[in-house]
Amino acid sequence: MEPFEGSQDGERAAGDAALPPGGLLDLLSVSAVVLDASGRIVFWSPQARDLFGYTAEEALGRYAARLLVHEEHSDTANRLFGQVMETGASWAGAFPIRHKDGSTRLVEFRNMRLTDDLGEVYALGIAADQATLEGIEARLALSDRLVSQSPIGVAFLNTDLRYSMVNPALERINGVPAADHIGRRPRDIHPFVGIDTIESALRQVLLTGTPLIDQYVVGRTLADPDHDHAWSVSYYRLEGAGGRVLGVANSVIDVTERHQATLEADRARRRLSLIAEASARVGTTLEVQRTAQELADVAVPDLADLAAVDVLDAVLAFRRTPSPSDGPELFRALAVASGDPDGPVSAADTVGDLAAYGADRLITQCVHTGQPVVVARTGPDDLLRIAHDSEAADTFRRAGVHSYLAVPLIAHHEVLGAFDLMRTRNPLPFDDDDVILAGELAARAAVAIDNARWHQSVRNSAETLQRSLLPGRHPRLAGLDVASHYQPAQASSEVGGDWYDVIPLSGDRTALVVGDVMGSGIDAAAAMGRLRTATCAYADLELEPGQVLHHLDKITSGLEHSIATCLYAIYDPHRRRCDIANAGHLPPALVRAGRPPELLDLPAGAPLGVGGVPFRTTAFDLEPGDRLVLYTDGLVETRQHSIDERLETLLAHLGAPHRPLEDLCQWLMDALRHPDDHDDVAVLIAQARPLT
Repeated sequence: MEPFEGSQDGERAAGDAALPPGGLLDLLSVSAVVLDASGRIVFWSPQARDLFGYTAEEALGRYAARLLVHEEHSDTANRLFGQVMETGASWAGAFPIRHKDGSTRLVEFRNMRLTDDLGEVYALGIAADQATLEGIEARLALSDRLVSQSPIGVAFLNTDLRYSMVNPALERINGVPAADHIGRRPRDIHPFVGIDTIESALRQVLLTGTPLIDQYVVGRTLADPDHDHAWSVSYYRLEGAGGRVLGVANSVIDVTERHQATLEADRARRRLSLIAEASARVGTTLEVQRTAQELADVAVPDLADLAAVDVLDAVLAFRRTPSPSDGPELFRALAVASGDPDGPVSAADTVGDLAAYGADRLITQCVHTGQPVVVARTGPDDLLRIAHDSEAADTFRRAGVHSYLAVPLIAHHEVLGAFDLMRTRNPLPFDDDDVILAGELAARAAVAIDNARWHQSVRNSAETLQRSLLPGRHPRLAGLDVASHYQPAQASSEVGGDWYDVIPLSGDRTALVVGDVMGSGIDAAAAMGRLRTATCAYADLELEPGQVLHHLDKITSGLEHSIATCLYAIYDPHRRRCDIANAGHLPPALVRAGRPPELLDLPAGAPLGVGGVPFRTTAFDLEPGDRLVLYTDGLVETRQHSIDERLETLLAHLGAPHRPLEDLCQWLMDALRHPDDHDDVAVLIAQARPLT
């Protein structure tokens, strides 16, 4: 076998160069001195000069005892030298020597006998300064105690990132005996995801020498494989004498409690933020479905990956009666929100549809008991009790639904429905804190939904009354085509005051009426109905428009808290003439063929109900093809623009290419009215045509 043949470990190639020396001997400045059998110095290492003060030229050939030992210690030195040479037994210990400068120094010796190939006997003395050696021993002992007794996990990995040393604290943290660490890499010890990142960081520190301090690592070890732990880890490159890289030191501190406290604080902040967001976003309108959608949207993705709002159909219809707790319930899906469009949303009930759920279903149990239902870890049987049918349950399973929570929607001690939540991407199950948060969101939203359904009921009643008081299908008229459109306000409190009418008169004439009772709600609708009835009665008396408005003014004055505006016109197709009077209403628009649209210049008059103000009748020609556009203020008035600007916009739209009458009514609504405008609108358009 050749000298130095072999390698330090199995991964080194046989042809690698010799390994670099350790630095401890250099730190100790270990010296070597060889004496022949008579005690003369025959070999003198360079380090001996640093230790004893003599050069090789000064020491070689001289007797060691005379050169290096004080006279009072010479007998002891000769006796120890003789024992080593005669017996071959080694001797180790500290001995006082005389330095070249005359001082006395205590030197640590290791003496042994040597024999060469000729049988000659020599004495080898290996020496180091005793004070230096004691200092190093003390530091090593201190380091060993600190490492072995420290509550901080400490490890040393060599340049191959294999464990060379592991202290007891790290042994406990990892749940693996220290001996089983040695020679293995971190990936062989730690099962958690992310170990590749840790080894990459270790290699980076080994390469650059730049330490990584207080890095957070979260995972599980064999010591506690069922729970996540958090550690603060630091990596340092260790270097020996001359800058030789020895490996990487790794310190590990378990900070799980601090990590959990941080997570709890963060969750608390997110919960408060979510509640604040819900307060701002949920209940912005008095629409039931929109309010439900706002609730579902605010829960995704911070609280759930899928959220749904299902309300009892009987509650929406105001026919809720106590039902047996063992009976099924009919739900109407009002809202669904999902953080993953390709996830389980396809298995949720379609918004607007009705779905019946038996008493064994979790959502039914939620509304029957009025208590939250939570399934931290859902199994196949649980999904069957959540989904509408087995196919939907299978979709939930494939999408990864693993946790479910349903909280009741309760307002004024009445259960309205349920707020359903599921998790797929979020790996954590629903816990008690999530139940509290979901309950808080549901409680706030339930009040908004309840208010919305009551307002929607009032709105529906007012709109129903309003529509019942408006004319039905227009009769066929002589020399005149008409189209009309009524659009109720979005808010329930604004429905009720606008009306229009088309009244056939004698002599092929037609009365056209548009009016607006100030105020809103059912009272305004009722007042409008009385005025419309009176208008029809006075129209039959063959009165001119100004006189009709005069009589309507008296009737309106008798109605409590009622004022109305009105336009009353009579068209005579034989004379092709239109007589019109205005009671405080916006002027109608006249569209003549080949001419730009214009607003009729009429005396404004006072609104009906003011009393004592005369109404003047104005006449103008209305030729075949001409159009007269009557409307209420909801078509043109906005809070952002002046009325003059909006009237100009109306004329601009009427100047657009010719449209059929019905299409023109709807087009004007779409073009001029915002969906959220808080006023109802009535439009009546009449177009003259030749008599047939």
